[in-house]
Amino acid sequence: MPRKLIDYLWVTLKGMAMGAADVVPGVSGGTIAFITGIYEELINAINSIDFSLFREIKENGIKAAWNKINGNFLLALFIGIFISVLSLAKLLTWLLENQPILLWSFFFGLVVASIFLVGKEIKKWSALTVIILIVGAALAFYITKLPPNENVDSYPFLFLSGALAICAMILPGISGAFILVLLGSYKTILDAVHQRDFAIIATVGAGAIFGLLSFARLLKWMFKNYRNTTLALLTGFILGSLNKIWPWKVVLETKVFDDKVIPVNEVSISPFNYEGDPKLILALVLAILGFSAIFILEKLAARK
Repeated sequence: MPRKLIDYLWVTLKGMAMGAADVVPGVSGGTIAFITGIYEELINAINSIDFSLFREIKENGIKAAWNKINGNFLLALFIGIFISVLSLAKLLTWLLENQPILLWSFFFGLVVASIFLVGKEIKKWSALTVIILIVGAALAFYITKLPPNENVDSYPFLFLSGALAICAMILPGISGAFILVLLGSYKTILDAVHQRDFAIIATVGAGAIFGLLSFARLLKWMFKNYRNTTLALLTGFILGSLNKIWPWKVVLETKVFDDKVIPVNEVSISPFNYEGDPKLILALVLAILGFSAIFILEKLAARK
């Protein structure tokens, strides 16, 4: 049914939730898109952006082309993402620096709940789906353990970085920002934004557009032909990413990005072996809140 203005406001709120997740390294906006019921619509809308739009505009006008790509939906969603990134970035950065255990505990509960919600969409379990889930979890876990590369600033590599990061960003369970750190292009891109280096920004942006449009086609094809195995793979990705957002860690290596010391190599430990105050009770409360928030989001999304 056609959406009303209030429905698009709701889409914008979902975009804000996605943006908040993308700001945190290790949490994917794709996970939020999935649990709020807009993941496949987002993939289909992105997938509809191709060269045939020029023919659509020529034959039927801009309005027809806008409707073809579900333009109102995309506009409302990306407005929400940008609002969230601009308004919450500083707050979440402060929490990461000053209250990391509590912030990660909330997101840990959120992601654990996401595993159940994505997994229950698998309508038929088989040996293949179980194997695919395990492979996805192992791959995501392996990615979280990779050491970061040194800073890289060649244009072809930055183009590739943009493509890979945007693909990771729309995959549930894998963080685009974390991929940039692993590739060694995080600082280059961050510096380019601050210094208004439009050549680098344009290169990364072109890579992101290329990655987004091409990867969306692959995802649409996978959902259409192998829905259960695709869902199993995505569930595995989310499961394997839990290592990255485990609240209690020992930092083995740090790097300086934008005059800030950021941990890039960590190992997860038990809260009982954590040096300092593990804040266990409050962490458990926030994990439960994060877990509950996902089911509340799902029920609200179902009503809309």
